[in-house]
Amino acid sequence: MLTLCCAFWAFSFPAMKALGMLGLRDAPGWNSMAFSTASIALRFIGASLILALMLRGALRNLTRKELLQGLGLGTCGSLGLILQMDGMAYTSASTSAFLTQGYCIWIPLWFCIRARKLPAMAEWMSAALVLTGAMILAGVRADSIRLGRGEWENLLGSVLFAGQILLLDHPRFEGNNVHRFSWVMFTTMAFTCTTLAALQHGPVPELVRALSSPVALGLTALLMGPCTLLTFLWANRWQREVPASEASLLYCTEPVFTSLVTWFVPGWISAAAGIHYPNESLTSNLVIGGGLILGANLWLQWRGRRAQAVATA
Repeated sequence: MLTLCCAFWAFSFPAMKALGMLGLRDAPGWNSMAFSTASIALRFIGASLILALMLRGALRNLTRKELLQGLGLGTCGSLGLILQMDGMAYTSASTSAFLTQGYCIWIPLWFCIRARKLPAMAEWMSAALVLTGAMILAGVRADSIRLGRGEWENLLGSVLFAGQILLLDHPRFEGNNVHRFSWVMFTTMAFTCTTLAALQHGPVPELVRALSSPVALGLTALLMGPCTLLTFLWANRWQREVPASEASLLYCTEPVFTSLVTWFVPGWISAAAGIHYPNESLTSNLVIGGGLILGANLWLQWRGRRAQAVATA
């Protein structure tokens, strides 16, 4: 289920990029950061409203623990997204994509510090394979990484994304209703992004025009439904079934799916929207880097199944 979430999340990258291109064309009074923040705010406002309608009176049963978990998830998620967005303005997209995968190191490191013992060698080896694969997939060379503002913001964003994974794994929140704390998460993210967009706003008529075209509405619906409401509910439900360190490695399959999706989705969007957003092509980076990421996850899953079989024998 977590891998399926990554497959759906992959569609959000070309959708957000195309929406940003429409914003530059149809809302020139908004800078790219302001327009992106406003469109992300709309995405989570919609998800929050739809889930509230689905839950109806069930929100009256919201507990203090669900409120705390949702606030934590929403704060980490929204601040992580904002840092990632701003960081991309000061570094390359490939470097950003690579550094964001840092949570597959932060989480084992956190458990190492908390338990005062080293994680299993298999976890470290899998994390090393995933990071190597992410570096190859993103086309990043070790000598090209400089820790400037953009790099530090992406690293901090990856720490916040790790915080989301750990919050879902925390035993204190076991038994929380996934729909209720997810609604708090969506609402928190909507509020944070709306506040940021309001602080750097542009002409409102331009924003309305840019987001009300048929293509923009379709992209927003894709982002709001399958890429947000559905996937976050799945992730919030099913991540508790696997260790946090394993979940962090599974989430690293997202850039592999993204590379596959960008073979054909940009061309479809370009034809409908009248923008120049060409399809990407198959590269050796995708084959080698994606192969390392998938191989590391398959190996970890195989070891887990074998250990479970031995334990029950």
